[in-house]
Amino acid sequence: MRIGQSSDIHRLVEGRRLVIGGVEIPWEKGLLGHSDADALTHAVAEAVLGALGLGDLGHWFPDTDPKWEGVDSQVILQAVGRIMNEHGYRIGNVDCLIMIEKPKMAPHIERMKQNFAAALECDPERINVKATRGEGLGFVGRGEGVLAQAVVLLEEI
Repeated sequence: MRIGQSSDIHRLVEGRRLVIGGVEIPWEKGLLGHSDADALTHAVAEAVLGALGLGDLGHWFPDTDPKWEGVDSQVILQAVGRIMNEHGYRIGNVDCLIMIEKPKMAPHIERMKQNFAAALECDPERINVKATRGEGLGFVGRGEGVLAQAVVLLEEI
């Protein structure tokens, strides 16, 4: 077994879509970044790479490469899933957290779990997605951005 963890932060800005966990969520602001800026998916993908000892997302999917501009982060997660399988591992479990003041995540969590399970080719029961607010504190609480965290356990195939 191997364990990886990661976190990702993205600024909330006007004029961008809000995509979290592969779900487009109607909101007045979206996440700023080179791809679709899906911080939760980025944290999960990077945690998998970390468990494999293969560096970070910037190494594999650099923001200097126009190929990745505006890309759906689920495509990145699928690619990381293939890398994981090529190295002889599968998902044991994923536990991840999105910290965002608004909007509420609860209505979207099941779809996020399904998206991660599909991209990583595992049972959705192996995926846990949680959400919390900043309670008015810090950049999350002021609605300036989001923070995502993920911990992944990989099992040898």
